Amino acid sequence: MTVVERLLVVGSASVHTWRYLAGIAPHAKEVYLASNGEPPPELAPANLLGVCQLDFSLKAFGSAAKLAGFVDAVEPQLAHVHQANSVAWHAFRALKGRNIPSVLTAWGSDVLLLPKKNALMRRMVSANLAAASALTADSFHLAAQMRELAPNASSIDIVYFGIDALPVEPAPGRPKKVLSCRLHKSLYRVDAILSAWAAIEAQPQFKDWQLTIAASGPETDALRAQAARLKLRRVDFAGFVDAARLAELYAESRVFVSVPESDATSVSLLEAMGHGCLPLLSNLPANGEWVLDGVNGRIVPDIARLPGALAESLVWASCDESLAEAVAINRRLVETRALFPANIARYAALYKKLLSRTE
Repeated sequence: MTVVERLLVVGSASVHTWRYLAGIAPHAKEVYLASNGEPPPELAPANLLGVCQLDFSLKAFGSAAKLAGFVDAVEPQLAHVHQANSVAWHAFRALKGRNIPSVLTAWGSDVLLLPKKNALMRRMVSANLAAASALTADSFHLAAQMRELAPNASSIDIVYFGIDALPVEPAPGRPKKVLSCRLHKSLYRVDAILSAWAAIEAQPQFKDWQLTIAASGPETDALRAQAARLKLRRVDFAGFVDAARLAELYAESRVFVSVPESDATSVSLLEAMGHGCLPLLSNLPANGEWVLDGVNGRIVPDIARLPGALAESLVWASCDESLAEAVAINRRLVETRALFPANIARYAALYKKLLSRTE
């Protein structure tokens, strides 16, 4: 169902942007993109009629003018900006003075981390939030932080990106595997997972368990060196994998471990829950919106206690019956709150509401 005639999506060159673009395209007659890259062919919708290549860095002072020219040329009815960082800074300067309703979707670090860097970044994020006609967040905690940064900003809708479909229900008897698939950056503390795994390998009761470290990043070499230094024998570095292989890794695993220092609702958590992995997560507010410690997963109070929490998770997940109880809860949560098509429909409904105000 077409909701908007001409939609402008502004976002960084990311799989999240491309995925959203492909998902929302059926709700628009024409789609236009402003980004620092172009979507891969398989995620480029047929009705994507123009791309404005931009530099989103703070030093790219000409980007707003370039985007403003693109806006004037294509005359979008509505603009959807992804991330309240420099992407939004350029976008809202380009949209200034133009009667175009806008949605700003925060992704997490743009609101949870960037404003803490310095006063200038805080003012920029606050101004970006205040400039939008409507705001969306993927956790209540993120929404609360947005409201604190911009008390007088527009209403905030909680809308998740979610996963494409609920995976096939996992069969009992899966291999005894633990999966980590977050990026190899300091934020995600994959080094702490390896340190905790060293304690696991030292315990004979867990001799049948293996750890898979998927993904990649600037710390990949250091993580491999750490594993060698710790003499870890049951760790597989899978590297960057495509969506199909990642789905296989989830399906092969009993435990999913993700312990970032800061995060909103991560798609990887939703994928893991849908595939029937027991989540072991850091103690973040957004994680608490999905997992209740001891009921459908584990929340580690602080990173120093990760080895013990990991051991407890392996004991829990070793029993098919106990694991199945958590799996049932998690799959039901994903089915009711985190399926991508249903949430795209919620974005389309938000567009319709905004456009009705301008008619």
